[in-house]
Amino acid sequence: MKRGTGHSHAARVRLRVCVAACMAVAAACQPADEPTEAVGGSYEDLETLFEEWREFAAPEYIGGVPDYSIGAMAAQHARLPQWRARLEALNRAEWTVSQQIDWHLVRAEMNGLDFEHRVRRPWARDPAFYASVYDAESDVPAHEGPTIDSWIDLWTYDYPLSPVDAAELAERIGAIPELLSRARDNLTGDGYDLWVAGLRSYRAQAGYLEDLASEVAGTSAALDQAIANARAATDEFHDWIQGLADTKTGTSGIGSDNYTWYMHNVHLVPFSWEEQVTLMRRELARAHASLRLEEHRNRDLPVLERIRTEEEYDRRLNEAVTEYMAFLEDGRIQTVQPWMDPALRARNGAFTPAEPGQIRNFFSEVNYRDPVVMRTHLHHWIELATMREAPHPSSVRRVPLLYNIWDARSEGLATGMEEMMMHAGLFAGKPGSRELVWILLAQRAARALSGLQLHGNVFDMEEAVAHATTWTPRGWLPDADLVRNEQHLYLRQPGYGTSYLTGKVEIEALMGEWALQQGPAFSIQRFFDGFFAAGVIPTVLTRWEMTGEMDPLLASR
Repeated sequence: MKRGTGHSHAARVRLRVCVAACMAVAAACQPADEPTEAVGGSYEDLETLFEEWREFAAPEYIGGVPDYSIGAMAAQHARLPQWRARLEALNRAEWTVSQQIDWHLVRAEMNGLDFEHRVRRPWARDPAFYASVYDAESDVPAHEGPTIDSWIDLWTYDYPLSPVDAAELAERIGAIPELLSRARDNLTGDGYDLWVAGLRSYRAQAGYLEDLASEVAGTSAALDQAIANARAATDEFHDWIQGLADTKTGTSGIGSDNYTWYMHNVHLVPFSWEEQVTLMRRELARAHASLRLEEHRNRDLPVLERIRTEEEYDRRLNEAVTEYMAFLEDGRIQTVQPWMDPALRARNGAFTPAEPGQIRNFFSEVNYRDPVVMRTHLHHWIELATMREAPHPSSVRRVPLLYNIWDARSEGLATGMEEMMMHAGLFAGKPGSRELVWILLAQRAARALSGLQLHGNVFDMEEAVAHATTWTPRGWLPDADLVRNEQHLYLRQPGYGTSYLTGKVEIEALMGEWALQQGPAFSIQRFFDGFFAAGVIPTVLTRWEMTGEMDPLLASR
């Protein structure tokens, strides 16, 4: 039996794979990709439109494989104006603010699809787009970056596999060779960094398939063969990408003007490319200066030692969850629900040994010194559990927004909790832990600036890696592969690298504005409860819902 994910689209994917078998009866139904002529003014009309829009936004399937051919994509883009006209025709004059917010979310998704076709074109520019196998759940509402419609989340299955699940996986994994065969025809991009970075995606996919083959060996002959064929096709596709690398001579960034349009019209982030450069430079300087001041203050104190044993790791990680959850509840930060503690505790992970002086993954260097610090960022898992256990009443908001439109809200909240909880007193009496918060902020600002300069075509990939490495304190980012993986994501998904900090800045601004508006009635718990109640949507929309003030970013759109 498959595990429930709360935000997986696997069921929809399976349904679309079966569409070919239903073609005989399709003529009797109104197709989802042909908007009806009739329009109305009710919110229910928006809900209907949204359901049909999501079907249209996904590609058609041919032989169990999504069709991203030049012709199919051109046809989809040509039909987009009909959907926009249908959305614009809705009379929203009598709608509530919450209902108007949902209208803007649908509009942002339509702008996102337009941008996909005009600028990003991942099916043509991004080899990693066709990597479809994932072995672990993301800590955000959906996969990070552009994701092909036929993705396979191995972590959603229970092992050992049931016969039904084995047959399903055999069918879905069995489609990978054909998918990669068609990808060779579709991929025409000339961006060198985006092309070469895709090699890592296929080395990763090959590893996932190898691990899966070992875990399910003998469960089903059909599945064993499907995995073997997919692994061979993955290796061959990797070599095909590598063989063409020297022919790719173009830049990979989308340019500052496109970046600004995307932020304003799709992600609803109110900062231009240039403003984000200024913000990231300021956050980087603030983080480094604050770290040095903390270190000076703590100069006579012993440094934090890393966790040394598996027993200590398990004990301290569990203690960290207990401490953080108690702080949220006893400190009246937010209303705590029963599902939150187990959701966070399930992500404690396992101990990894290291030699003295050996540097682990950057985030492990923080986690192994004070696990409570990373629990604040892992607020992600509390939020994902809430999306499952108490889904938003709006059909538009209860599912993840397309094109990572949720990124500044989701990553901004997780990053913001680190510093905000520090200021709220979580690390009182733990001066060394305060240093860790500033180190985290510096690393995120450094890598964000690198990603911005990649999209502005100021840096190439290696320059972006060097900048992020140099500006991360204490030499804790020596792993160039980790940095390249991050910069690859930021290149594939404009705005993601800065979302951790632009989102934090927006949330901080909203807290200040709402506090002034509320006066004596303000409390941190009332703020966060109201903030979370709005759902994982761009903060400019949450601001509208909480303050009643429409952001100028929305007024002209």
